[in-house]
Amino acid sequence: MTSESPSAQPGPTKYVLFDVDGTLIDAVSNQRRVWETWAERYGLDADEVYQVALRTRPMETFARVAADHDPHECLATLHELEDEDVRSGAYAAFDGASDLLHGLPRGSWALVTSNYEHRVRGRFLRTGLPVPGVIVDAAAAEEGKPSPVPYLQAAAQLGAAPESCLVIEDAPSGVRSGLRAGMTVWGVNDAVAVEGVHRHFRSLREAVPHILAFVSGPHGNATT
Repeated sequence: MTSESPSAQPGPTKYVLFDVDGTLIDAVSNQRRVWETWAERYGLDADEVYQVALRTRPMETFARVAADHDPHECLATLHELEDEDVRSGAYAAFDGASDLLHGLPRGSWALVTSNYEHRVRGRFLRTGLPVPGVIVDAAAAEEGKPSPVPYLQAAAQLGAAPESCLVIEDAPSGVRSGLRAGMTVWGVNDAVAVEGVHRHFRSLREAVPHILAFVSGPHGNATT
């Protein structure tokens, strides 16, 4: 009788695509601190700038709060501050993130973020989280969330059909992105469900067993 070699074992048939900030990494205080420092450099009201930044992309924020400044210079300053924060800021993964990511089958998950890959890797290194083989960041996708492009791109790189993918998000733009991609979308880390999500969990920890079951259930593959 012959045994099946590891290479012959079937791969995963269900996949999980994670947003990063606010979903796996608790970066709210870091983001606020970066924007406050940025505002101080330009002599602007920090609270006002942060409230705008929460609702808009950086270039749109600059147009709203610093229209008389070169937006590319503004962006370069922001990137400088964000990179410094990755090196020296205090970071924490949400409760359950480590158990979840270490428990998922290899090749069954990816990161889809509006941030940049080098910062994601820096934060994951700081918090001890494993890094997957597929990361779709701000530089990799031609269109950002809420466009479906980032999530569709991650699925393609994993070799996954959109309908076999579960998106884990915390923000409305990311939820819309996943829905437009034709994927199942679950929301985490908020007391109130984001409009459109198929399931809602108040915390990532609460969602962990359900996410693992999605992948390793009857149509998944639990082989790591």
